Amino acid sequence: MSKKTISEGKILDAAYRLFLGKGYRHTTMNEIALDLGMSKKTLYKYYPGKMELLSASFEVLKTKMTAKVEAILENKYIPFPLKLKSTLTVIATHLAPINPELFEDLREYAPEIWEDLRLYINESAYERFQKLIEQGVAQGLVNSKFNINMVVMLYAAAVQSLLDPKFRSQFPESTQKGMKLSPSEVYDQAITIIYNGILTEEARNEFTNA
Repeated sequence: MSKKTISEGKILDAAYRLFLGKGYRHTTMNEIALDLGMSKKTLYKYYPGKMELLSASFEVLKTKMTAKVEAILENKYIPFPLKLKSTLTVIATHLAPINPELFEDLREYAPEIWEDLRLYINESAYERFQKLIEQGVAQGLVNSKFNINMVVMLYAAAVQSLLDPKFRSQFPESTQKGMKLSPSEVYDQAITIIYNGILTEEARNEFTNA
């Protein structure tokens, strides 16, 4: 691995950590450079601006998530309920640090990156969760009377909407205050509610104990 690659990895780690902690809008290139112990001029040699750093940071996140979820789904030795739980854990671990403020920053100041991330989450739900549900149907663990595509779309729509500050702002203040859930909890509860509805009794017992 070259020095440049190592440096770029460290730069992205530092930038992403600051974006998570302060949001995109309140993080500056100067702060990122200071955190890394380098000059702003050197930082600009690697990335021409803050937007490029943000985009590259999310590309790393998506690549890591995809690799881990695919490894779980392709492992034929993991029972279905554990696959479900393991997939949830991977998604929650990677998305939990992204607080609503950063999502709001993305919507307002980096709409293209927001759209890419939204589509990635959406497509992950469509492609990977559909594979998971199909496995469950084949094993008799998911009730075959449900339309698989509708279940996946319902999950994707629920998560996408619940993580969107604009969507949540439409509700009465009392409802918003009662929705004090982290992104990981949103994912966990949304899929638990949906899957408990579609799993067979045998699978529900396994899911509860997984």
